[in-house]
Amino acid sequence: MAAERSSGRPRGDRPTAADFARLSREAAPKRRAARGEVYLVGAGPGDPELLTIRALKLIQRADVALYDHLISDEVLALLPKAVERVYVGKERANHTMRQEDINALLVRLAQEGRRVLRLKGGDPFVFGRGGEEIDTLSANGVRFEVVPGITAALGVAAYAGIPLTHRDHAQSCLFVTGHLKDGTMDLDWTALTRPRQTVVVYMGLTALAALCTKLVEHGLAAATPVAVVQQGTSRDQRVVTGALADIAAKVAKAKLHAPTLTIVGSVVSLRERLDWFSAPHATAARPPRRGRTR
Repeated sequence: MAAERSSGRPRGDRPTAADFARLSREAAPKRRAARGEVYLVGAGPGDPELLTIRALKLIQRADVALYDHLISDEVLALLPKAVERVYVGKERANHTMRQEDINALLVRLAQEGRRVLRLKGGDPFVFGRGGEEIDTLSANGVRFEVVPGITAALGVAAYAGIPLTHRDHAQSCLFVTGHLKDGTMDLDWTALTRPRQTVVVYMGLTALAALCTKLVEHGLAAATPVAVVQQGTSRDQRVVTGALADIAAKVAKAKLHAPTLTIVGSVVSLRERLDWFSAPHATAARPPRRGRTR
């Protein structure tokens, strides 16, 4: 009789509800393991020590990583050696992969049952197209998780010794992108030139002169302080300060290059005495070299 039994039931007997329940329990772990998911992770402005604990955990459990050009070498070094790496960086006039293709690749990899790490500089939802990516994932029934990161406006300003708000200088802060989707600078200039606020411009290096001219035309004083920070939070961080009237010429003379962040407002005047990162007497440990920023 023992030879006539399989899975605890005589051959020919119809499966019972209990049998289906048992089989379902046994198969469930396999289905969960085979079902892929995407981790949309903000990697911060460059210094790997600014990663969140959750970001580090997901970096170490990924099967494949899609990363941008703003991810520092030191952050990439945290990926386990077995992780497949796919570079999908987009720079001005040089897109390795169209955004629509990146979205489709995320879906395909997840549908293959892989744990996909989408690693973005700064924060995924601050000029990082994270919303577009998870919109596609949601439409295709792909599980995903979003891990916020320290965006450049916060990390870079802190390392440059520039508080974005201050009781004596600014009660609000506005983030804008220096180049829009259509390649123009059709910004809300009235909003950008309100008094007692700080304006932070992402990706605005090539349009810096035009930006300054427009801000003055719409009411900001030509003497308004400005800082342009290159590769903020890294050992290669460089900061050039000036005013709307002369910052473009100073940046050109210094030969700054992307990635940069531009900070406009009277809070920039505080940098001279609040700069803790590059000051000769600073005691804070410096982050590794070659960091990049978003």
